[in-house]
Amino acid sequence: MSQATLDLLAFGAHPDDVEIGMGATLAKYAAAGYRVGICNLTKAELSSNGTVELRQQEAEQAAGILGVSERIQLSFADRGLKLAGYEQLEELVSVIRRYRPRLIFSPYMVDRHPDHGACSELVKEAAFNAGIHRYRCKESLPAFRPEAHYFYFINGYEHPDFVQETTAFMEKKIQALSAYESQFTNRGQAVATPLTDGYITTVEARDRLFGKEAGVPFAEGFMSGRPLLLGDLLAGKELRDEAENRN
Repeated sequence: MSQATLDLLAFGAHPDDVEIGMGATLAKYAAAGYRVGICNLTKAELSSNGTVELRQQEAEQAAGILGVSERIQLSFADRGLKLAGYEQLEELVSVIRRYRPRLIFSPYMVDRHPDHGACSELVKEAAFNAGIHRYRCKESLPAFRPEAHYFYFINGYEHPDFVQETTAFMEKKIQALSAYESQFTNRGQAVATPLTDGYITTVEARDRLFGKEAGVPFAEGFMSGRPLLLGDLLAGKELRDEAENRN
């Protein structure tokens, strides 16, 4: 099987998770010419509103809005991610080895929905196993390990380890979230959930707050599982020139 390379691959437990947490970041990198992907572990078959078929249509529409190169839909059991076993782990390893993403993302572990934290644990295990040469995945692909694994926020708010400015792509993010009409609107016979009660407005407010703390209008926040290595802190030309003049 031929292997397609992605620059960024974001994993979510359900369709709409990735769009909530980092939709604007995906749109930003897609617009810059990078190949970005979304991998949903479940079809959210236990959601209170909508149907699996409708949610898939909405996910395709949202991916198109963001410029996603690859949308991967797995069939793990909704609300069963904590019980996922070796077979599911092998499948995730195959995804990572097939698409060879430079960076991967998954939900931050602290979240009101247990599936989000379980998704991250599975992705963490899969990313590690993907780099083990003697570990055989479903498709018998060669070992590969992403450069880094970062975490985005869905329902929670924490002080992020870093942010990405997303001001120019906030409108696309809102459009992508609005594509999930079955989840974020309360029409007809819809069941009232936290998602139908102004959820998109809340996400927008959080991104505005992340931006304000960084000195920009909008930003998406991320956590890192390991310390971030910064380059030269005094890399500005003026500072270099001054240092050279002093020597």
